[in-house]
Parts: sequence; C-alpha cells; structure tokens
Amino acid sequence: MIGKIVVSGISLILVVGVVIGVVAAVNRSGDSSQNTDALSPQMKAVTQLCQPTNYKETCTKVLGSANSTDPKALIKAGVLAISDSLTKSMNLSEDLVGNAGSSEPRTKLALDDCNILLKNASDELQDILAKMSDNDLKNIAERADDFRIWLSSIISYQELCIDGFDHDGDLKSKVQNSTNYGSELTDNVLTILGGISDILQNFGLQLNLPNINSRRLLGADGYPTWLSAADRKLLAVGNAGKAAPNAVVALDGSGQFKSINAAINSRPKGQNGRFVIYVKAGIYNEAVVVPKTQANILMYGDGPRRTIVTGKKSFTSGVNTWNTASFVVEAPGFICKGMGFQNTAGPDGHQAVAIRVNSDLSVFHNCRFDGYQDTLLYQAGRQFYRNCVISGTIDFLFGYGAAVIQNSLIIVRKPNPNQFNTVTADGKKEKGQTTGLVIHNCRIVPEAKLVPERLTVKTYLGRPWKQFSTTVVMESQLGDLIQPDGWMPWAGSQFLDTLFYAEYANTGPGANTARRVKWKTLHFLNKNEAQRFTVGTFLAGAGQWIGGAGVPFLLGFRA
Repeated sequence: MIGKIVVSGISLILVVGVVIGVVAAVNRSGDSSQNTDALSPQMKAVTQLCQPTNYKETCTKVLGSANSTDPKALIKAGVLAISDSLTKSMNLSEDLVGNAGSSEPRTKLALDDCNILLKNASDELQDILAKMSDNDLKNIAERADDFRIWLSSIISYQELCIDGFDHDGDLKSKVQNSTNYGSELTDNVLTILGGISDILQNFGLQLNLPNINSRRLLGADGYPTWLSAADRKLLAVGNAGKAAPNAVVALDGSGQFKSINAAINSRPKGQNGRFVIYVKAGIYNEAVVVPKTQANILMYGDGPRRTIVTGKKSFTSGVNTWNTASFVVEAPGFICKGMGFQNTAGPDGHQAVAIRVNSDLSVFHNCRFDGYQDTLLYQAGRQFYRNCVISGTIDFLFGYGAAVIQNSLIIVRKPNPNQFNTVTADGKKEKGQTTGLVIHNCRIVPEAKLVPERLTVKTYLGRPWKQFSTTVVMESQLGDLIQPDGWMPWAGSQFLDTLFYAEYANTGPGANTARRVKWKTLHFLNKNEAQRFTVGTFLAGAGQWIGGAGVPFLLGFRA
C-alpha cells in the first residue's frame, strides 16, 4: 500500500488548489498567455503544482496521466508512481536473490541487504501516510519540514541498498536504474512541500504560515520547546545525579541486566513515554540495536571512557558497511549521554562503523565515537551531537541525514601507508533533500601518532560522496594538518558542479582559504549566508526539538 503515502498531504492542497485554479483560469482568461489558455483546467493545476520541481517532466507526466480534474485522481497517479517504482525495485531485488545461487558471497549479502532496506523504505512511507492522515492542510503546511526529512530518509534507504554493490559495477547500475525514477518522484514531493507557501499563494490561498527564521526555537527557560517537562528534568540531572532509570545494565551483575539489548527489550509494551536506561561502567562487546519500535529512549553511562560499546565488524571481514556498526539506533527521539562507541577493526578493516544512527530527533551529549574509516554514519533524520569526541581516518563522518556536530573534538588518526584522510563524506543525492552535515565551533586536530607526519599525510575537510553533497564548517579551529586546498574530489570532476561546500569564520592554520580549490560550488560565506546553517535553521523544525536542560547549547553563532 505504499502508493497511498503522499495522498493525504498533497490532496488537501489540490482540493483547494484545483478548485481555485479553475475559477481563476475562467476569471482571468483575457490576460492569460496563449500557452496557458491552451491547457485544460486539470493540466493548469498540474503545471502549477509541478512548477518548482526539479523533475518537471516527470511530475507533469505522472500527475497528468490521471486525465481528471478530480484531486484524488491526480494524487493517486503521483503516489502510485512512487509505489510502482519502489515495488519494481523490491521485485528486482527478490528476483536477483533468487538467481544468485552461484553469485559470490558479497553479492548475495548486498542483495539480502537490499531486501531489508527497501522494506524499511516501505515502512517509512506507511508512517508518513499515517502522520499525514492525522493532519489538515494548515498543519501539514506548518510541518512541511518534518515531512521533508522523513521523505528524505526513503532516499537514504535506497542509496544504502545501491552502495552495497560497489564491488560489481554492472549489478550496481541495474539496481540503481530501478531506484532512480523513485528518487525523482520523491524529490518532486520534497520540492513541492518545500515551496508549499508559495504554491498556496499561487492558488490564491493564504494560511499565514510562520517563517522558519521567526519560529521560537527555545522556550523562555532556554530549553527546546519540543522537550517535555519530564525530559528536561531527566537531562538536567546529568550523569552526576543519575536520573532514576527504568532499567540498569551492569556486566558485574549489580544491575537488572548484563546486556544492553536485554534492557532495551525489557520495556513494557504500550509504554510510550521516556524510557531511561543506565549502563554502568564496562566494555560491552555486543551488537546493540535500538529498534524503531523503541522510541524515546534516554540512555546514559558513567562517562565515554568508562561505559563503552565495542565491536570489530568490518568490510574486510565480509560485512557490508551499514551492518558493521557496533551500535545502531533506528528509533526516533533517542537521547544518549556519557557513553563511548568504538569499532576496533583498525585501518585494515576498511569500512568499519562504530555507530549508525537512523533516528530522527536524536541527541548525543558527552559521547565518544572511535574508529578509522567510516566511524559515524548519520544515516537519516535530524541529529545533534554536542561536546563529543569523534576520531577516524577516511570519510569518518558520513551519511545521508541532517546532522550538526557542535562544540566537539574531531580527531584525525594515522591511516595506513599511502592513504589520505577525509573528515567528511556527505551523501545527499537529490537537490530537494533537507540534509547535509554542519560542523560548528569544533576543533579538528591530529592524534598523537599522526602529529609527526601530519604535514605529509594529506588530510582534507571532505569529499563529495553523492551528487548534492552538502557540508559546512564554521566557527571551528582547524589544525595545520588540513591541506591548503581544503577539499578533494571523489572521482575526477564528479559532482563538482552540484555539491555545496562552505566555510565561515574558521580559525587556525588550516583555516586559511587563499589556496582552496577553485570550485564554483565551494562557498566562503558571510554571516547572513551562514545563518541558515546554524542549529536553529538548518535542522528542520528545530523549534520543536534539540538539546536539553543543563546542556550548553549554541542556537546561533558563537559570536
């Protein structure tokens, strides 16, 4: 039933929009252009709705195929196209699995992963449908940011599926071709929602929607408005006070559980409030998963060097990248304090993730993430990291979601001989996505082992993993290990005309921009331009989430 996903949201727009569009077409027939007059009332509405999209031909073809002025018929055509595309991708994946009897293990693994990931995309679409069904037009318009980030996650699942076939170019192209059309359709919906205010105005409807820059981002007490009073109290207690937990994990048997997974799964069914788990000091060698069904968990430890979750799965050990994570968060509203996460596969393990976060509205405070290549995967959703330590070598901050890392220490480690270091590799695929990575008020420094070779081992701020890779580094201190050109290509000139990289008000010897790469897509921002990458504006709907009581928080600039 994936095809129903966007019906409720956009149909409400068209219910009003098509009617007003038809009336307006009649009233102003004398001053319309000849081309517009030649369109039927139905196609006039379709054309107006598709005007801001990045794939206009696709949008017009899909919505116009209904050949009706009935808004439900128009929307059904658009949604069924998304559904059909995803269904075809799933069917292709299943067929390939069935024919993979003689395929090499890596291919079988990638195909199995695709089945899981595309099913996750389907589930995400069902969630979006349910949320849209519960809202009227005004509420959907006001929550457009939320719907856009949720829709963006569908693309992230598809990209994770595709990226599993990097070892097989022909098979990767086949799978990619099956998902590209669905990505275009999703991007069109993302863009329509992004311009919903203008679209409604074009249809003659004014809802007086608040401007994102004017929304109240924090309450009068300095806490984010999305947090409940109970959440604020829990966060304000901090590690010292140790908020009363619902479950205690301890390897020495002094808690209710010896396993973090057991504590997560002990949550009573139907308990929808904040569930608090205290993980006592120890090294937990278990593959932890916070499943999507376990929303709103607050987990805290005894400090990032005392409570540590570890693992050593890696690409070279036969596991695809997204499944190498020692700790996985799939549930929304996850908050973590005072814990460490590591992958000990080392540089020989190649891709080896310490933590994979697919959690919208997630917060990590005073945590540590250690690895080499691909340490932290911000897979999807809005994520905020504050006062954390993150270490790695190649692409060690990477993902498809929307993440801000603030007031944190980013440590570049010594790679294998003949390797380089890239701090970031953002995976934004479609222009309409509201995703990317912002590094704000951080320090980027070499680890002790790299210091003697920091000027000869090349280190870059990032490279573009996908077509619209978006990364901003601002008000941060950059050590002299950062190469003068700052950024490096992924492969030749690939994506250099479409990416968005930016720097603002950085300091330190690595912040000198005089010799930066001369890409037209690398921007040196002024304060007004950089404003949209502050927490309050970049993380969609930030007025309803982020942070917590007792946590230092920079809503805007440092100075």
